Amino acid sequence: MGGRRKVTVVGAGNVGATCAQELARRDYADVVVVDIKEGLPQGKALDVNQAAAVLGYEATVTGSNGYEESSGSEVVVITAGLPRQPGMSRDDLVTTNEKIVTSVTEQVLAASPDAILVVVSNPLDAMCHVAKDVSGWAKERVFGMAGILDTARFSTFIAWETGMSIKDVTAMVLGGHGDQMVPVVSATTVGGIPLRKLVAEARIQAMVERTAKGGGELVNLLGTSAWYAPGAAAAQMVDAIVLDEQRVLPCTAYLEGEYGIDGLYMGVPVVLGAGGIERIVELDLDESEQAALRASADAVRDVVGVLNS
Repeated sequence: MGGRRKVTVVGAGNVGATCAQELARRDYADVVVVDIKEGLPQGKALDVNQAAAVLGYEATVTGSNGYEESSGSEVVVITAGLPRQPGMSRDDLVTTNEKIVTSVTEQVLAASPDAILVVVSNPLDAMCHVAKDVSGWAKERVFGMAGILDTARFSTFIAWETGMSIKDVTAMVLGGHGDQMVPVVSATTVGGIPLRKLVAEARIQAMVERTAKGGGELVNLLGTSAWYAPGAAAAQMVDAIVLDEQRVLPCTAYLEGEYGIDGLYMGVPVVLGAGGIERIVELDLDESEQAALRASADAVRDVVGVLNS
């Protein structure tokens, strides 16, 4: 694999494969895709490698059923686990995916002891706890992708509602990934203009509601979870880490007193760079946002409570 940097994506399903494809196109690292299903990671890797002839990147993508090829990865993205089926609650996923994420984390630990872990598997907040507990790694090196995706969905609806460019929307969504997420409307702008100056409160609340149920809306339409936006969101986090971009992005981070929450993974804005989470950014929230965040924390604690560990 030459002297290129290495990123591993565990799980060759739709989200993992999309993430791997986005990373290959960015061309700063070789990509390893690991999946237990024989033929699947090899086939997806072959397909993405053949696209390089058309799109013009040099990254090599390797598919594997084991972790040997992944050894020495700088970042490992964990997408492995069962996706949500229609009508299935996130809690139904907890026990099954806990076993999968435990096994994956143990194998990543052995192959890439210096890696940074980006968890994408659902229920996201609970799986971050699993990965942290199993690895024993510092909280800066184990965190989850949820806020970028939720923010992307919120931003999309805002761009459509205002008729303004998606490039000028700056949104912020905090809290657990799911119905309990907390869009911070006070910190959401289009071209620097506060959202509330552009859109009536009732329309904002409708967009907030649609964002919170965003994953479910896609499951109902597709019969399976989304993958283009989640895969791209995970790749954006890898960019920030490997390229040391110091991006301010909402991520699922382990809080120890920030926002008045202790010992829990929650979605908050962080500075993401080569060390992983370089710092947690504390926004000034109004009373209703603080109350919503506390409610979100309670909901996340309930799901984490289902874990066997």
